[in-house]
Amino acid sequence: MMAAAFVMTAAGFTSLEASERYGKQKVVYHINYDGGPEAKKYQGAMRNIQNHINAVGAENLEVKVVLHGNGLGVLMTAKDDEKLQTAIASLKGQNVNFHVCNNTLKGRKISHSDDLYDTWEEDIVPSGVAELSYLQQQGYTYIKP
Repeated sequence: MMAAAFVMTAAGFTSLEASERYGKQKVVYHINYDGGPEAKKYQGAMRNIQNHINAVGAENLEVKVVLHGNGLGVLMTAKDDEKLQTAIASLKGQNVNFHVCNNTLKGRKISHSDDLYDTWEEDIVPSGVAELSYLQQQGYTYIKP
């Protein structure tokens, strides 16, 4: 990772300078919308998260993604979308956690194991909106991409 510290960005900042500027961060990304044609909104949200990691450094960032309502479409679409699968797997490999709303699963009769990409029991939270509030109380910055 240290070699990356000497790579210049387009604006002339090194990765080390960027991480010094931003310090340690805790953020929660909120997705509750439809991805649109060809899941462009979902892909854009995944890109935003990756850009955030690139700017701050994975070692300086705790990221949670809370999905509820139509936002579960990220993981539903990813079942058959390799580009989205790759983005999600890459983010998870950088310690990004995806939190899935149990209320939405129950209300829409969605099976986390059958209908969602790479989702496990430990990814499920009782309520997406309550999780957002809880994380903000824990000091996470709210971002809606």
